[in-house]
Amino acid sequence: MSKDDLVGKAIEAQRGAYAPYSKFRVGAAIRVSGQVFTGANIENASYGLSMCAERTAIYAAVNHGALELQEVVVSTDASPPSSPCGACRQVLLEFAADPANVTVTSVNPAGEHRSWTLAQLIPDGFNGRELPPT
Repeated sequence: MSKDDLVGKAIEAQRGAYAPYSKFRVGAAIRVSGQVFTGANIENASYGLSMCAERTAIYAAVNHGALELQEVVVSTDASPPSSPCGACRQVLLEFAADPANVTVTSVNPAGEHRSWTLAQLIPDGFNGRELPPT
């Protein structure tokens, strides 16, 4: 699946967002272990219980046994397109063998694009290497 295909999947996923409070609809398409998974943000009246699109997509991937993050595309209506929040960056990092080789692209339906590596979005991110051995 090409980058353009992932962009289309992210825009399609954005249509499924449940954002009655913020009206900020987000869709994500991620490639994990060669498979594509999508997600959309899901809000809750108790705002802290809401979930971002990127995390719904990565949790779907993990639930299917796909653990090696390869690429991320996020779709919002913002101009310029929004990058993932800090919590999503941290969760994505958990599944990136080499964050410098994972591209994160944000798009909007108007065709604007922004891209980074995951390492650029979360430099020196916290990972399992900091934890004591078990």
